[in-house]
Amino acid sequence: MTSVKSGSRTVGTDKNGSISSIGKSASGELMSTWSRAFTANSEWPDKDEFLDVIYWARQILGILIGIVWGVLPLKGFIALLLFAIVNAGLVYLYFSTFQNVDEEEYGGAWELTKEGFMTSFAGFLVNFSAVYIHIRLKIN
Repeated sequence: MTSVKSGSRTVGTDKNGSISSIGKSASGELMSTWSRAFTANSEWPDKDEFLDVIYWARQILGILIGIVWGVLPLKGFIALLLFAIVNAGLVYLYFSTFQNVDEEEYGGAWELTKEGFMTSFAGFLVNFSAVYIHIRLKIN
């Protein structure tokens, strides 16, 4: 069997000359990314893939924190400060302790900590406001 690497897929020919795909499919790559995201000390050959995991995890975290902060009686500067501390702290613990990546490969701890923070903050504010208003103000 002869094989040729084409992007992230390996395409090969068998002894009859038929072309077959040896590498991962698009859904296989997605599953691989998800499995690495939830597995401690995973290898990340593609740095952008790890940054995407941090970005999207932070978006989900921002939405969840917004809902929780809206249910709890948190408001004002305290709510915003706690959001920043919890959001940045959990992301920092994820990449430094759980994944144990070399921060310098990504431009330092600060670059990883701020990846996707402002869009996460926007998601937090929208969800926090919606939940807080819905629970506390009875709009008819």
